[in-house]
Amino acid sequence: MSTKNLLDMIMGAQSGNAANNMGSQFGLNPQQSQSAIAALLPAISSALKQNTQSPQGLQGLLGALQGGRHEQYVEKADIFGRPEARNEGNAILGHLFGSKEVSRAVAGHASEQSGIGSDILKKMLPLVATMAMGSLGKQTREPSMAQQLAGLALGGGQQQSSGGGLLGALLGGNKRRTRGYEQQRKQGMGILGNLLDADGDGSSMDDVLGMAMKQMMGGRR
Repeated sequence: MSTKNLLDMIMGAQSGNAANNMGSQFGLNPQQSQSAIAALLPAISSALKQNTQSPQGLQGLLGALQGGRHEQYVEKADIFGRPEARNEGNAILGHLFGSKEVSRAVAGHASEQSGIGSDILKKMLPLVATMAMGSLGKQTREPSMAQQLAGLALGGGQQQSSGGGLLGALLGGNKRRTRGYEQQRKQGMGILGNLLDADGDGSSMDDVLGMAMKQMMGGRR
């Protein structure tokens, strides 16, 4: 099953008007709006991908996607002017980046790539974060997608509760079940990785976030 990457999902939202509807809040034309999102999104997708490296972070993301109301950020054309959209976006960024300094650094690097002022991009960043979560939430609620991702949320806990400890290993029990969970997990991670890919190049890791995190850590020394 083929899946769209994150940038494709955002650009196609609201009949292709989501980017312009968001960018118009900051006086940007359609081309500038798309350029701004394309420049900001890789850092968000990279942070999301890093979060999924731990079982807790992975289950937390899936829980937020399936239990939240993020779809409204890619379905409602007037949502971007509401205070709750910015508040939600800042909460997402706080969880992903952990520091306003990182957000500023991401906006600065995105400004170099897009030619749009960093002040505008910093204001846009929370809204792009909500669009990312909205696009992922909408996609993961698709019945076929939800079924394939179910193993990511349940496999680890089921494996631990099915005799997968030291005794189970000594007795050779549950090996087939464990292999089944691992296969399902790898399949689900592949699908999720495609969704988190910011631009379809096969990798969601981006230098913008890496440079921003290094800058933040350097300032703490």
